[in-house]
Amino acid sequence: MRLTTKGRFAVTAMIDLALRQEQGPVTLAGISQRQRISLSYLEQLFGKLRRHEIVESVRGPGGGYNLARRAQEVTVADIIIAVDEPLDATQCGGKGSCEGTKQHDGHCMTHELWSTLNQKMVEYLDSVSLQDLVDQQRAREGSPAVLRDRRTESPAVEAARAVPKGPNSVFNIASS
Repeated sequence: MRLTTKGRFAVTAMIDLALRQEQGPVTLAGISQRQRISLSYLEQLFGKLRRHEIVESVRGPGGGYNLARRAQEVTVADIIIAVDEPLDATQCGGKGSCEGTKQHDGHCMTHELWSTLNQKMVEYLDSVSLQDLVDQQRAREGSPAVLRDRRTESPAVEAARAVPKGPNSVFNIASS
């Protein structure tokens, strides 16, 4: 299996979409800005995702894309296959026409190794849902290292932050 930029970008864009779809259709321009992926490239990817019924488009003002299925029902393998990424690491592309020294069965010496690796990768990617990746991303965003949106904090928290507490604060000098 080759995981190329196309597959990685498709998975990244789908996570972005799934994280934001509760707020309505998600625009490709927004995904492009947030993920730094070319808009024209996203248009190509989402055309393929739409044809595979992973996303659906909403036309008109306020339009964009929504998931066509629940995030739990979409796997990473579905996304990668939809954007035409071959899930194959064998030299022959799974056709058994390996190049180089061939064994009596017509395969190269490492064909079974790569074939088994393909099978394991497909099984793994088929076991990871888009919802799993969304949950993982939300858990990361909830960690202390991530900046919080202070607009949602209570006025008491804002007031507590407004009073400087540092030793070199002008307010501390005036109060002593």
